[in-house]
Amino acid sequence: MKKISVLIAHYNNGNYFEDCYASLINQTYNNWEVIIVDDASTDNSLEVIREIIKDDDRFILYENSENKGCGFTKRKCMEYATGEICGYLDPDDALYPAALEKSVHSYTNDKIVATYSKMMMCDDNLRDQKEFSSTKQIYNNKYFFNFPIQFSHFFTFKKNAYLQTSGINPNLKSAVDQDLYLKILEVGNVVFINEILYKYRLHSGGISQESTKHIAKDSFAFVIHDTMKRRNIKYIYKKNVPDVYRSSDEIYALLDHQISLLYRLQTKLKLFFKPNI
Repeated sequence: MKKISVLIAHYNNGNYFEDCYASLINQTYNNWEVIIVDDASTDNSLEVIREIIKDDDRFILYENSENKGCGFTKRKCMEYATGEICGYLDPDDALYPAALEKSVHSYTNDKIVATYSKMMMCDDNLRDQKEFSSTKQIYNNKYFFNFPIQFSHFFTFKKNAYLQTSGINPNLKSAVDQDLYLKILEVGNVVFINEILYKYRLHSGGISQESTKHIAKDSFAFVIHDTMKRRNIKYIYKKNVPDVYRSSDEIYALLDHQISLLYRLQTKLKLFFKPNI
């Protein structure tokens, strides 16, 4: 029975953590641990979390000595993880009860290194609002950059696959998940679980909300450019890939064709004729 490490990079979200905790202790799969790394929270979050987890040794809490940002903290989570399979959960979000079980059981052969599923967009009280409709089954090759977004939570991956990569970029403040996805996808196959397993809370304090979208857009473009360089891609549709990252617009212009109807139809055909993993 594989052990899964649920990884939580935390900063000032103690007021939402009880929902996150409840969703974990109600999982149908039992062989798990939760690694929480607090990024020097400035509110009373640590006291709140310590009180909630104090009688459950499956939850392990670590602290950064100073605020380091999302990339550093998520990378630190991986350093503490002991499970064969890992997956990130934000402290203000939650999992559906079968999320861990369905994810772990999708690793049916050695070539599979990751899984992902669908997510539900929720209000501030974690009440279901609507399904995030962009999540789709992907065709993974060296030109897949998750543009437009098709990949989302709940994403799990084998720890030994992660160790074959350079790991999460500790300098990233956003697009950290995108960096992880693209690196893991270079190691092996991924399984799409066509079910909603993740509850994503929309609230004013979330780091992925409207006020930071411009930062996220630039960070995602930087991650895509870094991926192109890592994969030694020199040209895309006869357009030169710049040696140095200059602007997000320059990178997204290389990928305009990937939002076209023709490209999407071609991808569907590739998926139709793709052999089963």
